[in-house]
Amino acid sequence: PDAETRRAVATEVRKIFESVPFIVDADDSFGLPAERIRIAIDQDSLEYHRVEQSDVYDTIQTFLTGVAVGYSHKGGGRQPVEIAIELPKRELGLNERMLSTPVPANALPGNRSIVELGDVVRLEPETASYPIFRHNARFTEMVLGELAGEYEAPIYGMLAVQDAIDAHDWGDLPKPEIAFHGQPEDESMTTLLWDGEWEVTFITFRDMGAAFAVAILGIYFLVVGQFKSFKLPLVILTPIPLTLIGIMIGHWLFGAPFTATSMIGFIALAGIIVRNSILLVDFIRHADCDKCPLRRVLLDAGAIRFKPILLTALAAMIGAAVILADPIFQGLAISLLFGLASSTLLTVLVIPAIYVVLR
Repeated sequence: PDAETRRAVATEVRKIFESVPFIVDADDSFGLPAERIRIAIDQDSLEYHRVEQSDVYDTIQTFLTGVAVGYSHKGGGRQPVEIAIELPKRELGLNERMLSTPVPANALPGNRSIVELGDVVRLEPETASYPIFRHNARFTEMVLGELAGEYEAPIYGMLAVQDAIDAHDWGDLPKPEIAFHGQPEDESMTTLLWDGEWEVTFITFRDMGAAFAVAILGIYFLVVGQFKSFKLPLVILTPIPLTLIGIMIGHWLFGAPFTATSMIGFIALAGIIVRNSILLVDFIRHADCDKCPLRRVLLDAGAIRFKPILLTALAAMIGAAVILADPIFQGLAISLLFGLASSTLLTVLVIPAIYVVLR
């Protein structure tokens, strides 16, 4: 779309930002057009004073950019340094000094031989053009906003804005497409691409998710090598998703957002929970009673191994409780506390049940 359409859509999006209660400091990249002063040549005065138009341009250029008078050759294969005469930057302004700068003139008898720049130019105020912004070589209009209040993660504000965009009356303007990452595929349409803090959050969770998948895969092959079975590692890895039950409940009780530190806590729990599962499965596989029913073996495994499983969970929970009040690592503490509590209780119940099913 053209620049006017982009700015019109961005203006509507800014209004939507301002309508969301927990988004503050809404702004855009173009704002109100600025005023500027154009130096225009007065052709009548130019002819009256017999001044060449090129001399006026040269005078203005010399005043603003200076004039080169030579070069300094330092030798040794170095590039020569230009020697220029120019005014200090603090004096490069449209003022009386600039307008009183003399310009060359072809004087006639009875006329002044010195003509000032202000005699042959006029100052015309006009509206300046909008600034041009690009993002990844594409024309862009930026709409900015900050979250305030109980919401901290950007996803809450993004979802609220998306709902407001869907309910907004766009009239003749095209409704923008919503993009959460990457570049728009169709440049003929206006696209609202979320960036800023959301881009950092997206990349962080994407990279941690990939690292978590690699960790799970490594644990799986490690357990396969230990127990010589491809089905048994699935039993051992089953309690890992169960930690999400406690993690979600913990964040809901504390009213805390699920942040990057919460994700780190979820990944850290994988090793602890897998250890508890291995304790149960190893006891079941190495039970001395060959003729005992499987139900009895499972009950004995849960009763005997429950104490070390519980002590391991309590030790980690006590360590996590220390940082529960920290504003940055609160998500990590909640994940460890409630994830361990739920997974520990569910492990001794779910692992025997799944073991029976797979047997």
